[in-house]
Amino acid sequence: MRVSGADPGNGKIAVQLAIFEFPMLVAGFRSIIDAELDMEVTATPATPDAIPESLSRAPADVVIAECQPLSAPGSTTFEAIEKVRCAAPGVRIIALECRSGSGSEQFSMALKAGADGFLTREADPSDLVAALRSVTRGQTYVSPSIVTRMVNTYVLRSPDSPAEDVYAGLSEREKEVLLLAAVGHTNREIAKVFHLSEQTVHNYRANIMEKLGFHDRVELLKFAIRRGIISVADL
Repeated sequence: MRVSGADPGNGKIAVQLAIFEFPMLVAGFRSIIDAELDMEVTATPATPDAIPESLSRAPADVVIAECQPLSAPGSTTFEAIEKVRCAAPGVRIIALECRSGSGSEQFSMALKAGADGFLTREADPSDLVAALRSVTRGQTYVSPSIVTRMVNTYVLRSPDSPAEDVYAGLSEREKEVLLLAAVGHTNREIAKVFHLSEQTVHNYRANIMEKLGFHDRVELLKFAIRRGIISVADL
């Protein structure tokens, strides 16, 4: 998973902190992470533009990327996620909530941008550590407060919708692929699990999205929670 330059004998989860406007937050995260025996902070790029060079110079399994507000009130962007994805596609990304806009909206935006996890500003040190270990294992991590909002919004919503009915018509393989895709596994990872080609998995995912009428992984995740296909503990 690591980019070139990683020390394979180290055995620790290498973390970069792409947090640009809050030095105290960087210091706090570094203190929490470096206190764990199985993880360490390897770099703290100063700007989004510095991310590619930082990833080329230092090992990274996970990047914690800050949501940045735009000029429009309440508008946000995850430019750092795009920088990471372009520079090192295999690196896991945890998005960090900013104060602009709602956490639920930022969560959806972060996953659409390619994040593997999402932390709110109120996250405890244990949440940070759990998030790092979860995304390193290939799982999607969401702060408990966001999960609660999602459950209240999607699980408690009336299940009478066309997507619910169409789900019953999916093949068993499509249901298996949906489960793994909803929690954030890539086509390559799913292909390895089922001993299929990546193209075959791509075709399954395309069929699933078309049958359910969805357009991205966020919609799959919301549907999987509402349907009971995955539990909060799976995130």
